[in-house]
Amino acid sequence: MLHSRTLLAATVAAFALLGAPVAQAETPADTLIQAWAIDDIISLDPAEIFEFTASEIAGNAYEGLIGYDPADVTNIYGKIAESWEVAPDGMSITFKIRDGRTFASGNPITAEDVVFSLTRAVKLDKSPAFILTQFGLNAGNVDEMVVQTGPDTVQFKMDKPYAPTLVLYCLTATVGFIVDKKLVMEHEANGDFGYEWLKTNYAGSGPFTIREWRANEAVVMERNANYSGDAAPMARVIYRHIPEGATQRLLLEQGDIDIARSLTAEEIDAVRANPDLKIQEGPKGSIYYLGLNQKNENLAKPQVRQAMKYLVDYQAIADTIMKGKVMVHQAFLPRGFLGALEDTPFALDVAKAKELLAEAGLPDGFAVTMDTRNTPEITGIAQAIQQTMAQAGIQMELIPGDGQQTLTKYRARNHDIYIGRWGPDYQDPHTNADTFARNPDNADDAASKPLAWRNAWEIPEMTAMADAAVLESDPAKRAQMYLDIQSEHQQTSPFVIMFQEIEVSAMRSNVNGFIVGPSFNDNNYAHVTK
Repeated sequence: MLHSRTLLAATVAAFALLGAPVAQAETPADTLIQAWAIDDIISLDPAEIFEFTASEIAGNAYEGLIGYDPADVTNIYGKIAESWEVAPDGMSITFKIRDGRTFASGNPITAEDVVFSLTRAVKLDKSPAFILTQFGLNAGNVDEMVVQTGPDTVQFKMDKPYAPTLVLYCLTATVGFIVDKKLVMEHEANGDFGYEWLKTNYAGSGPFTIREWRANEAVVMERNANYSGDAAPMARVIYRHIPEGATQRLLLEQGDIDIARSLTAEEIDAVRANPDLKIQEGPKGSIYYLGLNQKNENLAKPQVRQAMKYLVDYQAIADTIMKGKVMVHQAFLPRGFLGALEDTPFALDVAKAKELLAEAGLPDGFAVTMDTRNTPEITGIAQAIQQTMAQAGIQMELIPGDGQQTLTKYRARNHDIYIGRWGPDYQDPHTNADTFARNPDNADDAASKPLAWRNAWEIPEMTAMADAAVLESDPAKRAQMYLDIQSEHQQTSPFVIMFQEIEVSAMRSNVNGFIVGPSFNDNNYAHVTK
C-alpha cells in the first residue's frame, strides 16, 4: 500500500463523492467513477481472484509476464517479460525479464519476484491455481519447475510438451500476475506468503494502485506514480456498488457517475436517445448457464437434465430481459474461440420436456431450489425460467443472495441448481473445456474443483478427450476435437448453457478511451480521458 498524505487526502475526497447529493453537475475532471454490482469481490490477491469485478480491477493494477491485444488476441507481446524462448523439446519456456521496471512501492521488478509469484500461487492452491498446476506443477515440485536461471531469466518447466500458445495465454490470467515479493513478505504471518494481508491490500505494478476496498460499497484506485509505462490520465478510478440499473441510469444522466456498467435493456434504449450519453459495447467470452448438481437424485437422471434444456425460452429472454446484451449460445466454448460449436438445438418445448420427465419416472414433476445472485438481470432470467419450468410441473424455489454468498455455496456444491455466468480465464479453448468438460477427481476433497466437479458430474471418458485435445498440435484437428466434445456435452451434461454475453456500458459523452476486452481482466481504463 502507498501511504503518502497526498494519496490519503485524495482517498478521503474520493469517498466523500460516494455520499454526495445527486445535485452534482459532473464528476471531477481527474476522476473516473463507475457504477457496478461489485458484491462478487472475495479477495484482491491475484493468487485467489476468480470473479469478474476483482479480475477487472487486477487487470488494471497488476501486470503479467505477457499480454495480448484485446482487439486481436493472436497478437501476444511482452509486459514484464522482454522476450521468451520455447525449448526444442517443448517442455519449458524461458522468459527474459525487462530491466528498469518497478512496482508501485518503488521496489524493482526482478526475476526473483516472478519466481515467487508463480510458486506462491501454486503453493497457496486457491481456486485459480489449476491454471498453472495443469502443466504438472504442484506444491511439492514447483520450486524445481519454476526456477531463476540467471540474473534476469526465469524458466517455466512442464510435464508435457503443451502447445506454447496455451501456456502463454494461461500466464495472462490473473493467477499469473506478478506481485512484489519484498512488500508481500513483510506482511507474512505463519508461513502464509502474505495471503491474509494481500486479500485486502496491494502489491502490484500496473497503471493504478488499489487504494481501498469497502465490501459492497466501493473500490478506490489511484494512479501509480511509479508505473513503468505511460501515466494514466485519470488520477483515480472509483467503483461504486450500485446494483440497480435504474439508479445507475439516474446518476449517469445527472452527471454523478461517468460510466454505468449494468443497465437493463430498457435503460440502454433510453441512454441511446440521450445526446449527453453514449453506449460502448463489445463481445465477451462470458457464458450464462444453469448448473444442475448431480448429488440431487432427480437432477442426476439423464432425462431430467435433457428436459430442463427444453424448459428455457432462450430467445424470449434474449429479446426482452437481456435485449442487446446476450446472444443465444448453447455450447461451452464462446463464439470466436478455436473449435466453438454454434449449433443451438434447444428451444422451449414443454410437451417434449413432459415426455422426458415421464420417462424419468417424474410425470408430475418435482420440487427443486435455485441459488440466484440478486442482481436485476439474473433475477429476471431466473424468474422467467421458474415460470417455464412450472409449465412441466417443476416447482423451482429461487434462493436469492449476493455474489459472495451464492458463489461460496456453489463452490461447496451445496446447491441444487445454480444460475451462473462464466468467463474464460485465458484465450485458448482449453480454458472452458477444462472446467465444463473435465473432472479428474469427483471426491468431495478433490484438489481440482472445476465446474463439472461443482456439479458432481463424474466424466472420466470426457476428461480423457479434453486431455487429448490440449496436446494436439494441428489446429484443424484440435478444433474438431473440441467440436466433438461440445456435441456430446451439449446433449448429456448437467449444464443448461443459454447465452453468450455482449458487454454493454453506458457513459457520459466526454468519456473516451475505455477498452472493452474479451475477458474482464482485459477491460482497461489506463488511457481514459474526459
